[in-house]
Amino acid sequence: MTFWDHLDELRKSLTYPVIVLVLLTLGAFVFLRDPLFDMVLAANSWDFVTYTLLPPVEHESGTGTLVQLINTELPAQVLMHMKVSFYVALLVTIPYLLFKLYRFVMPALYDNERRYSGRVLLFSFLSFFLGLLVSYFIIFPVSLRFLVSFTVSEQVINMISLTSYVNTLMLLSLLMGLCFELPIISWILSIFGVLKPAILKKYRKHAIVGIFIIAAIITPTTDIFTLVVVSLPIILLYEVSILISRVTVQKKSDMAQLESSV
Repeated sequence: MTFWDHLDELRKSLTYPVIVLVLLTLGAFVFLRDPLFDMVLAANSWDFVTYTLLPPVEHESGTGTLVQLINTELPAQVLMHMKVSFYVALLVTIPYLLFKLYRFVMPALYDNERRYSGRVLLFSFLSFFLGLLVSYFIIFPVSLRFLVSFTVSEQVINMISLTSYVNTLMLLSLLMGLCFELPIISWILSIFGVLKPAILKKYRKHAIVGIFIIAAIITPTTDIFTLVVVSLPIILLYEVSILISRVTVQKKSDMAQLESSV
């Protein structure tokens, strides 16, 4: 096949996921408004599961909402409804999109590469959604609970816009989903001999400083609490990456010694 033939095949592979994404977005927008926003706004309720496991804080009522969400722009609620519908539809479509891309590149792979690529695809998908769950049930609600409970004066009332609330939730979710890919990337690089556990150990302190800097840049708030909450899981993932790299390199070394002895 020529380059243009491959390009045409890629276009065909992407056409169906795009159609599915559009249909799911429209379906979510028309039929799933209440369930979607019940899920999105769940962390704004004091009876959210995460808060029931944490010690109470000052001003916590145990019922009702944490903060009054407001809308400051006329079309904001409609646009936010469209954004949430698209975001959820995209999450549902991602597995199908990855499968179509895998089918596209699979004929060009060797048998061992197919085996590794299938594992990478599966673990990448699971890791990304695990990051979403960590953000939804831990990082976002803990950050929200702290920020809305903190006041500099009784004269100041927290009133958060719906746009700020949803954008913060989406940003943190995307961030944690991508960060949970770090062990997978370390595994792939270790398999091909590009990454060594000694390198990760050597630059551990530099990595931790870099993680805090990056978290400070990308977090939507400027408080130290949110910075720490976002940074700690990433640091933990870095330590997991060191362990995965060590096990992978050791396994490759054992297999090489076994083949040489045979």
